[in-house]
Amino acid sequence: MSHTIAASDAAASGGAESTSSARLALAGLSLSTLLSSLGISIANVALPTLAEAFAASFQEVQWVVLAYLLAITSLVVSAGRLGDIVGRRRLLLAGILLFAAASLVCGLAPTLWLLVAGRAGQGLGAAVMMALAMALVGEAVAKERAGSAMGLLGTMSAIGTALGPSLGGVLIAAFGWRAIFLVNAPLAALTLLFVHRYLPVDPPKPRTGRVPFDTLGTLLLALTLAAYAFAMTFGRGGFGPANLGLLLAAAVGAGAFVLAQARAASPLVRLAMFRDPALSAGLATTALVSTVMMATLVVGPFYLTRALGLDMALVGLVVSVGPLVAAVTGIPAGHLTDRFGAPRVAATGLGGIAVGSVVLAVAPANPGIAGYIAPIAVMTASYALCQAANNTAVMARAGKEQRGVVSGILNLSRNLGLITGASAMGAVFALAAAASDIATAEPDSVVAGMRITFAVAAFLIGVALVIMLAGRVLASRPRVPKAI
Repeated sequence: MSHTIAASDAAASGGAESTSSARLALAGLSLSTLLSSLGISIANVALPTLAEAFAASFQEVQWVVLAYLLAITSLVVSAGRLGDIVGRRRLLLAGILLFAAASLVCGLAPTLWLLVAGRAGQGLGAAVMMALAMALVGEAVAKERAGSAMGLLGTMSAIGTALGPSLGGVLIAAFGWRAIFLVNAPLAALTLLFVHRYLPVDPPKPRTGRVPFDTLGTLLLALTLAAYAFAMTFGRGGFGPANLGLLLAAAVGAGAFVLAQARAASPLVRLAMFRDPALSAGLATTALVSTVMMATLVVGPFYLTRALGLDMALVGLVVSVGPLVAAVTGIPAGHLTDRFGAPRVAATGLGGIAVGSVVLAVAPANPGIAGYIAPIAVMTASYALCQAANNTAVMARAGKEQRGVVSGILNLSRNLGLITGASAMGAVFALAAAASDIATAEPDSVVAGMRITFAVAAFLIGVALVIMLAGRVLASRPRVPKAI
């Protein structure tokens, strides 16, 4: 009897230790997500200070932001694939170290262009952290808690986005611009400790028959994505011959990449994975939803200043409501995903985003601050639901050996949606407002622009809902063998 009790106590102790280790491993992945999202938002507030410190123009200092975004967008898929080959934990540790070292380079940079180079290094480290944090959820937590883990990662991403401007402003005021980069070093050290100590070690790779890394595919994809991202951001919202040339280069690069993948013995991206209708639908949904959510950040400040007449301090508070709501609802969204299933929760999230978009599309000329905040809160809370559920569903479709690359593609879909949304939805807003300079447009024009922009947003969410439902139906059909 005593032996049985002792064995039971030992099992309970082991289970508690395992649960504690899983939580600390998840803390490491959460910090990785926080660092990568914080790196995006914290530098924006420093651009005026950097322009003064280096006696540079805005066009020059904006490369501090662009270098980071371009590195992430261009390399996140390659980082995920490399993790599948060499070991995800091993590469994540290397990515965190690179991020920390690049942060020190940024913080100590004597010239603007060394700072830009450091930011590109930060972006590469962030690409690794973005791709592999989500891919390693399967190793860190039990399958039935995957939704909760995805919700936590979504929360940390929202916190990083919301925290960046305020934290950056405080650090610059107290210690100068270098502090916004140097602060990453201790945070990265803590992240490294959690990941190294608590994340399960990668299984040993066979010495023979190792999979080669697709260098050609990596180069083609990086150049293609960089061309597209730069086409969408170059010219600060304008679209000229340079933008068109970059888009054509991206189209040619995409074709070359597909041909290279079809012929490669070990491709960077196995094109056959897109034959899974549920996986493809999930990726398309991510891109469309991200495009729509970017509209709230593009349109919101102009509407609040020009139509509602708010000062910039109050505009900042109102705009921060969205990220804060997403941060608060991320973890509950994950729990709901585990309880009710990813498909149902994702569809509910899409429905909520559509409702918020429709309300903004038919809003009266001056609904007041509350009339704007309420639908935005509904949209961002629903976005948290959709993101947690859709990420869980997509990663569940990934084979064990392809979690890294699928996570990379999922993050790429989100980034491309954000980039496209900033450009395309901004263009819709400007055209709908019928103003040559939206910053000086009349209030009635801004209201009209907002209504049409969110009507387009509601339409895009409807398309996303149709794609999601169609993908689910097609995935549930039994495959009919081909006749010989």
